[in-house]
Amino acid sequence: MKTILVVDDEARITQLARDYLEHAGFRVLTAGTGPAALAAARAEQPDLVVLDLGLPQLDGLDVTRALRKGSGVPIIMLTARGEETDKLVGLELGADDYIVKPFSPKELVARVRAVLRRAETAGRPAAEMIRAADLELDQPRLKATAAGRPIELTPTEFQILAALAAQPGRIFTRAQLLDAVRGVAFESYERAIDAHIKNIRRKLEPEPRQPRYILTVYGVGYKFNDQ
Repeated sequence: MKTILVVDDEARITQLARDYLEHAGFRVLTAGTGPAALAAARAEQPDLVVLDLGLPQLDGLDVTRALRKGSGVPIIMLTARGEETDKLVGLELGADDYIVKPFSPKELVARVRAVLRRAETAGRPAAEMIRAADLELDQPRLKATAAGRPIELTPTEFQILAALAAQPGRIFTRAQLLDAVRGVAFESYERAIDAHIKNIRRKLEPEPRQPRYILTVYGVGYKFNDQ
Protein backbone atom coordinates (compact mmCIF):
# COMPACT_ATOMS: atom_id res chain seq x y z
CA MET A 1 0.00 0.00 0.00
CA LYS A 2 1.41 3.38 -1.03
CA THR A 3 1.69 6.09 1.62
CA ILE A 4 0.68 9.66 0.78
CA LEU A 5 1.57 12.64 2.99
CA VAL A 6 -0.96 15.47 2.64
CA VAL A 7 0.30 18.82 3.94
CA ASP A 8 -2.17 21.70 4.31
CA ASP A 9 -3.09 24.04 7.17
CA GLU A 10 -6.80 23.84 6.33
CA ALA A 11 -8.29 20.87 8.19
CA ARG A 12 -11.21 20.71 5.76
CA ILE A 13 -8.87 20.17 2.83
CA THR A 14 -6.70 17.57 4.55
CA GLN A 15 -9.79 15.64 5.64
CA LEU A 16 -11.29 15.76 2.16
CA ALA A 17 -8.03 14.60 0.61
CA ARG A 18 -7.68 11.86 3.22
CA ASP A 19 -11.19 10.56 2.61
CA TYR A 20 -10.78 10.30 -1.17
CA LEU A 21 -7.23 8.95 -1.12
CA GLU A 22 -8.03 6.32 1.50
CA HIS A 23 -11.10 5.29 -0.50
CA ALA A 24 -8.74 4.89 -3.48
CA GLY A 25 -6.60 2.48 -1.49
CA PHE A 26 -3.81 4.69 -0.16
CA ARG A 27 -2.47 5.03 3.37
CA VAL A 28 -2.69 8.73 4.23
CA LEU A 29 -0.71 10.87 6.68
CA THR A 30 -1.42 14.55 7.27
CA ALA A 31 0.48 17.59 8.53
CA GLY A 32 -0.55 21.21 8.99
CA THR A 33 2.78 23.05 9.07
CA GLY A 34 6.08 22.95 7.24
CA PRO A 35 8.11 21.62 10.21
CA ALA A 36 5.49 18.93 10.85
CA ALA A 37 5.64 17.94 7.17
CA LEU A 38 9.42 17.54 7.26
CA ALA A 39 9.24 15.52 10.47
CA ALA A 40 6.58 13.22 9.01
CA ALA A 41 8.54 12.80 5.77
CA ARG A 42 11.67 11.81 7.69
CA ALA A 43 9.86 9.42 10.00
CA GLU A 44 7.45 7.78 7.54
CA GLN A 45 9.23 7.95 4.15
CA PRO A 46 6.00 8.51 2.16
CA ASP A 47 5.73 7.48 -1.48
CA LEU A 48 4.35 10.88 -2.48
CA VAL A 49 3.76 14.28 -0.87
CA VAL A 50 0.79 16.53 -1.61
CA LEU A 51 2.05 19.92 -0.46
CA ASP A 52 0.29 23.26 -0.04
CA LEU A 53 2.45 26.27 -0.91
CA GLY A 54 0.83 28.62 1.61
CA LEU A 55 1.86 26.99 4.88
CA PRO A 56 2.52 28.70 8.22
CA GLN A 57 6.01 28.73 9.81
CA LEU A 58 7.73 27.24 6.76
CA ASP A 59 6.06 27.64 3.37
CA GLY A 60 5.70 24.98 0.73
CA LEU A 61 8.63 26.19 -1.34
CA ASP A 62 10.94 25.96 1.69
CA VAL A 63 9.60 22.48 2.44
CA THR A 64 10.28 21.46 -1.17
CA ARG A 65 13.85 22.78 -0.92
CA ALA A 66 14.40 20.84 2.30
CA LEU A 67 12.91 17.62 0.91
CA ARG A 68 14.94 17.82 -2.27
CA LYS A 69 18.22 18.03 -0.32
CA GLY A 70 17.94 14.36 0.53
CA SER A 71 14.96 12.82 -1.25
CA GLY A 72 13.50 12.28 -4.69
CA VAL A 73 9.99 11.66 -3.32
CA PRO A 74 7.37 12.82 -5.85
CA ILE A 75 5.73 16.12 -4.85
CA ILE A 76 2.39 17.53 -6.03
CA MET A 77 1.96 21.18 -5.09
CA LEU A 78 -1.36 22.65 -4.03
CA THR A 79 -1.70 26.35 -4.70
CA ALA A 80 -4.48 28.90 -4.42
CA ARG A 81 -2.23 31.53 -5.93
CA GLY A 82 -2.83 32.80 -9.42
CA GLU A 83 0.78 33.79 -9.87
CA GLU A 84 2.38 31.65 -12.56
CA THR A 85 5.79 32.35 -11.02
CA ASP A 86 4.83 30.34 -7.90
CA LYS A 87 4.15 27.28 -10.03
CA LEU A 88 7.35 27.72 -12.00
CA VAL A 89 9.50 28.19 -8.90
CA GLY A 90 7.97 25.09 -7.32
CA LEU A 91 8.61 23.02 -10.45
CA GLU A 92 12.16 24.34 -10.71
CA LEU A 93 12.78 23.32 -7.11
CA GLY A 94 11.83 19.77 -8.05
CA ALA A 95 8.07 19.42 -7.63
CA ASP A 96 6.53 16.97 -10.11
CA ASP A 97 3.09 18.47 -10.65
CA TYR A 98 0.68 21.05 -9.29
CA ILE A 99 -3.05 21.49 -8.68
CA VAL A 100 -4.75 24.86 -8.28
CA LYS A 101 -7.31 25.29 -5.50
CA PRO A 102 -10.19 24.82 -5.40
CA PHE A 103 -9.69 21.37 -6.87
CA SER A 104 -11.77 18.28 -7.47
CA PRO A 105 -10.88 15.47 -5.03
CA LYS A 106 -11.25 13.03 -7.92
CA GLU A 107 -8.67 15.02 -9.89
CA LEU A 108 -6.33 14.87 -6.90
CA VAL A 109 -6.61 11.07 -6.81
CA ALA A 110 -6.03 10.90 -10.57
CA ARG A 111 -2.96 13.14 -10.31
CA VAL A 112 -1.53 11.10 -7.43
CA ARG A 113 -1.99 7.88 -9.40
CA ALA A 114 -0.44 9.43 -12.52
CA VAL A 115 2.65 10.75 -10.72
CA LEU A 116 3.17 7.43 -8.90
CA ARG A 117 2.72 5.56 -12.17
CA ARG A 118 5.24 7.90 -13.79
CA ALA A 119 7.83 7.05 -11.13
CA GLU A 120 7.12 3.33 -11.46
CA THR A 121 6.96 3.05 -15.24
CA ALA A 122 10.16 5.06 -15.59
CA GLY A 123 11.80 1.92 -14.30
CA ARG A 124 10.23 -0.42 -16.85
CA PRO A 125 11.24 0.78 -20.32
CA ALA A 126 12.03 -1.27 -23.39
CA ALA A 127 15.74 -0.52 -23.08
CA GLU A 128 17.23 -0.66 -19.60
CA MET A 129 20.19 1.58 -20.43
CA ILE A 130 20.23 4.72 -22.53
CA ARG A 131 23.62 6.03 -23.61
CA ALA A 132 24.11 9.30 -25.46
CA ALA A 133 27.43 11.13 -25.59
CA ASP A 134 28.90 10.64 -22.09
CA LEU A 135 25.45 10.40 -20.51
CA GLU A 136 24.21 7.08 -19.13
CA LEU A 137 20.67 6.51 -17.87
CA ASP A 138 19.97 3.33 -15.89
CA GLN A 139 16.20 3.28 -16.26
CA PRO A 140 15.22 0.46 -13.87
CA ARG A 141 17.13 2.22 -11.08
CA LEU A 142 16.41 5.81 -12.15
CA LYS A 143 20.16 6.51 -12.02
CA ALA A 144 21.85 9.05 -14.26
CA THR A 145 25.54 9.79 -14.76
CA ALA A 146 27.35 12.24 -17.01
CA ALA A 147 31.04 11.55 -17.61
CA GLY A 148 30.87 9.24 -14.60
CA ARG A 149 29.40 11.97 -12.36
CA PRO A 150 26.09 11.03 -10.68
CA ILE A 151 23.17 13.33 -11.49
CA GLU A 152 20.35 13.43 -8.93
CA LEU A 153 17.06 13.75 -10.81
CA THR A 154 13.42 13.54 -9.75
CA PRO A 155 11.34 10.89 -11.57
CA THR A 156 9.80 13.57 -13.79
CA GLU A 157 13.18 15.06 -14.68
CA PHE A 158 14.54 11.58 -15.38
CA GLN A 159 11.72 10.77 -17.78
CA ILE A 160 12.11 14.03 -19.68
CA LEU A 161 15.85 13.48 -20.04
CA ALA A 162 15.33 9.83 -21.03
CA ALA A 163 12.82 10.81 -23.73
CA LEU A 164 15.29 13.30 -25.19
CA ALA A 165 18.43 11.17 -24.85
CA ALA A 166 16.80 8.08 -26.37
CA GLN A 167 16.50 9.94 -29.68
CA PRO A 168 19.39 12.40 -30.07
CA GLY A 169 18.68 15.04 -32.66
CA ARG A 170 14.92 14.57 -32.60
CA ILE A 171 13.10 17.80 -31.84
CA PHE A 172 10.42 17.44 -29.17
CA THR A 173 7.70 20.02 -28.73
CA ARG A 174 6.72 20.90 -25.18
CA ALA A 175 3.40 19.10 -25.70
CA GLN A 176 5.22 15.92 -26.74
CA LEU A 177 7.40 16.06 -23.62
CA LEU A 178 4.30 16.61 -21.48
CA ASP A 179 2.78 13.49 -23.01
CA ALA A 180 5.99 11.56 -22.33
CA VAL A 181 5.91 12.30 -18.61
CA ARG A 182 2.21 12.46 -17.87
CA GLY A 183 0.73 9.64 -19.86
CA VAL A 184 -2.58 11.44 -19.36
CA ALA A 185 -2.92 15.08 -20.38
CA PHE A 186 -4.74 16.76 -17.49
CA GLU A 187 -3.97 20.23 -18.75
CA SER A 188 -1.54 21.69 -21.21
CA TYR A 189 0.71 23.70 -18.95
CA GLU A 190 3.61 23.68 -21.37
CA ARG A 191 5.72 26.16 -19.41
CA ALA A 192 6.09 23.43 -16.80
CA ILE A 193 8.41 21.70 -19.28
CA ASP A 194 10.59 24.82 -19.45
CA ALA A 195 10.88 24.75 -15.66
CA HIS A 196 11.87 21.07 -15.64
CA ILE A 197 14.40 21.61 -18.44
CA LYS A 198 15.95 24.49 -16.50
CA ASN A 199 16.25 22.24 -13.46
CA ILE A 200 17.79 19.37 -15.47
CA ARG A 201 20.30 21.74 -17.02
CA ARG A 202 21.27 23.11 -13.62
CA LYS A 203 22.11 19.58 -12.50
CA LEU A 204 23.51 18.17 -15.74
CA GLU A 205 25.23 20.91 -17.68
CA PRO A 206 28.73 22.16 -16.73
CA GLU A 207 27.56 25.60 -17.93
CA PRO A 208 23.72 25.71 -17.76
CA ARG A 209 23.61 28.97 -19.73
CA GLN A 210 25.61 27.36 -22.52
CA PRO A 211 24.07 23.88 -22.64
CA ARG A 212 25.80 21.12 -24.58
CA TYR A 213 23.42 18.24 -23.79
CA ILE A 214 19.88 19.67 -24.08
CA LEU A 215 19.53 22.28 -26.80
CA THR A 216 16.68 24.73 -27.28
CA VAL A 217 15.07 24.79 -30.70
CA TYR A 218 13.59 28.26 -30.65
CA GLY A 219 9.91 28.42 -31.43
CA VAL A 220 9.57 24.64 -31.33
CA GLY A 221 10.94 22.89 -28.24
CA TYR A 222 14.05 20.93 -27.25
CA LYS A 223 16.42 18.24 -28.50
CA PHE A 224 19.34 16.22 -27.18
CA ASN A 225 22.55 17.22 -28.92
CA ASP A 226 23.43 14.70 -31.59
CA GLN A 227 26.86 16.16 -32.44
